[in-house]
Parts: sequence; structure tokens; C-alpha cells
Amino acid sequence: MSNKVLIVDDAAFMRMMIKEILSKNGFSVVGEASDGAQAVEKYKELGPDLVTMDITMPEMDGISALKEIKKIDPNARVIMCSAMGQQAMVIDAIQAGAKDFIVKPFQADRVLEAIKKTLS
Repeated sequence: MSNKVLIVDDAAFMRMMIKEILSKNGFSVVGEASDGAQAVEKYKELGPDLVTMDITMPEMDGISALKEIKKIDPNARVIMCSAMGQQAMVIDAIQAGAKDFIVKPFQADRVLEAIKKTLS
């Protein structure tokens, strides 16, 4: 059974990039969301094994969405995605319960390493 992943990013291009990396490596992308509020709803609906979550998004940012998801499921596994130079936000994300983070632009091996580490 392949692991179910929810991809959250306000940029469709970024979602597509992650989806491609995951699909090629045997992961099942069960849903996508373009903001934090959608992410929380999709998490409730789909119950994914893992979420990749952008930090900076409209409506609700990734850290707020992470906190909401953690309220629903304290064992949720979320990997944050951030652009370069967002170290303070990454620290906030880890403190809020993120398991790891990956930096944009994505490098396939780093994405897979973070996901495998988080799921093991």
C-alpha cells in the first residue's frame, strides 16, 4: 500500500512539481489544497499519511493550518515547504509540530529523504 500524501501550496506549479516527484517514487497523491483553510478541510476528509505544506499562503498560512491539523490529529505528519531565507518561520513550524522542512526550489532527493524519514 502506498503512502497517501496531501500537497498544500498556493502555487499550482509547486504542487505539480512535488506531485511529479512523489508519483514517480510510488507515493499516492490523494489531494491538493491551495491555502491553509482548504488544507485543514482536505485533511479531515482524506486522512492522508503525510502533508507537504507551504508556509506562506493566502487565507490561512501554513503554520496556522499545521496547528489546526495537529488539533484534529496530534500524530499528523507534516513537512513544511519554504523559500530561502525563511529560517524564523521554519523554526516556528517545527515548534508547532512539523516533522521536517524542505526548501524551494525543490530537489527531488531532498524531498524524498524528508518524506521517507518522516514516514519511518
